[in-house]
Amino acid sequence: QVQLVESGGGLVQAGGSLRLSCAASGRTFSSFAMGWFRQAPGKEREFVAAISQYGGNTYYADSVRGRFTISRDNAKNTVYLQMNSLKPEDTAVYDCAADPTPRRTLAIGSHEYIYWGQGTQVTVSS
Repeated sequence: QVQLVESGGGLVQAGGSLRLSCAASGRTFSSFAMGWFRQAPGKEREFVAAISQYGGNTYYADSVRGRFTISRDNAKNTVYLQMNSLKPEDTAVYDCAADPTPRRTLAIGSHEYIYWGQGTQVTVSS
């Protein structure tokens, strides 16, 4: 079992930055690929970014590539999402998730992630 707790959300003006954190406890953190997803009101959950077990491989949704950076610190059992140049359309609840399955490529489907945090709200004002 893995417990994930997100933090760092909040209200920011367009063009601003936020850094989300997701702290994990339970099973060995470095055995999981990690992902960030988001869900805006009235919309389906969408993939944002993913990172491999030791951070050597990352992947981003087209909508955030070049603005967001996913990273992890396995010594701290934490994964981060640095969000720069935020836009109002980035407003959503952001969730981190853990994928325990060894894969050749990073998972981008929410059904591939087994463990989920409770989410943190990010609101970007125009």
